[in-house]
Amino acid sequence: MTTEAQKQEEAAILDVVKGVYEAWNNADPDAFVAEYFDDATAILPGSYLKSRQEIHGAMAFSFNGPLKGTRSSDKVLNVRFLNDEAAVVISETGILIPGETEAPPERTVYATWVLAKRDGKWLLAAYSNSPSVAPGQ
Repeated sequence: MTTEAQKQEEAAILDVVKGVYEAWNNADPDAFVAEYFDDATAILPGSYLKSRQEIHGAMAFSFNGPLKGTRSSDKVLNVRFLNDEAAVVISETGILIPGETEAPPERTVYATWVLAKRDGKWLLAAYSNSPSVAPGQ
């Protein structure tokens, strides 16, 4: 892949990640999973979601419950291509409650996003996150 082509592919990947965060900020579970594969997975502390439908359900519940009114802050730390049709993104994400501009460490995670290209479009295949600080720190 040429440098220019790689820049274009990276921009397309980052658009997918950005779309997920925009959906969070709009509390929109439909948009949140719009660019997930049907069999996508998400691993979050204490849960393993095995499909786009399960991810949608968890986010719909969360946007109307524990995450109601929250926003996300995100910073992409790394984009790495595994080949021309697979990539891994590492990000740092914070959950902001109303009035906050920065998330405290206990509401900040490091996330791994696995994306694959199908029919010319980048989609999320898997997502996992881990607290940015160890318990008790």
